[in-house]
Amino acid sequence: MKKTLLLILLLFQISFIAFAAKPKNHYVKLAVKDKTCIILLYNKTPQHRDNFLKLIKEGTYNGTLFHRVIKDFMIQGGDPESKHAASGALLGEGDLPYKIPAEFNDSLFHKKGALAAARDNNPEKASSATQFYLVQGKKYTSKELDRLEELKLEGRKIPPYQREVYENLGGTPFLDQQYTVFGEVVKGIDLIDSIASLPTDSNDRPIANQVIELSILTPLATRQLEAELKGEPYKPNIFRRFLDLFAN
Repeated sequence: MKKTLLLILLLFQISFIAFAAKPKNHYVKLAVKDKTCIILLYNKTPQHRDNFLKLIKEGTYNGTLFHRVIKDFMIQGGDPESKHAASGALLGEGDLPYKIPAEFNDSLFHKKGALAAARDNNPEKASSATQFYLVQGKKYTSKELDRLEELKLEGRKIPPYQREVYENLGGTPFLDQQYTVFGEVVKGIDLIDSIASLPTDSNDRPIANQVIELSILTPLATRQLEAELKGEPYKPNIFRRFLDLFAN
């Protein structure tokens, strides 16, 4: 009897630990006025992922602006100096006193909705600590991609599956392997289109301030989101329902 009870307790403990484990993926919510999107941070770029999460937890991004917006290209934000910046002020030079080493990966590319790190012209192509951009880009024809490979990619070939994305979804393929891509929008991609369409001044800054609010999805919200993305209802078992009572 005691052995059976111990076995049951052991199985319960194992199940509890397994279900208590945090989700493998990290998601963040980006809100600008009444628009929101959800961004997946790539585990293949751990230094950029962890830095982004750290800054969000510290509240570094909240109150900063999308200060550089170019239609059919990208929307850029995260300049610490953009908080409380005067209307029309030139932005884009603010940063923290460190850089993130480049984390290039052939499988991570500048498709529409990609999250990437801005940088200056440093030879190591290290990323800004804070500034980032979301890709809008445009759709390319097969011939345009061939021409791009020849003229701007120094002969580097775009993989077939990426060519298909650039032709059907769009993006900015000429930035691949030049700037670190470390995430992608998985929900609410129309936020990018709405901001990219705004009137801007001569410095590409939106006339109306686009104030950024960033937050990290909780483990519970993450599980619910991933079920939604799979087109499945979120149906936790008894262990998961118990743990969800304490999720925050």
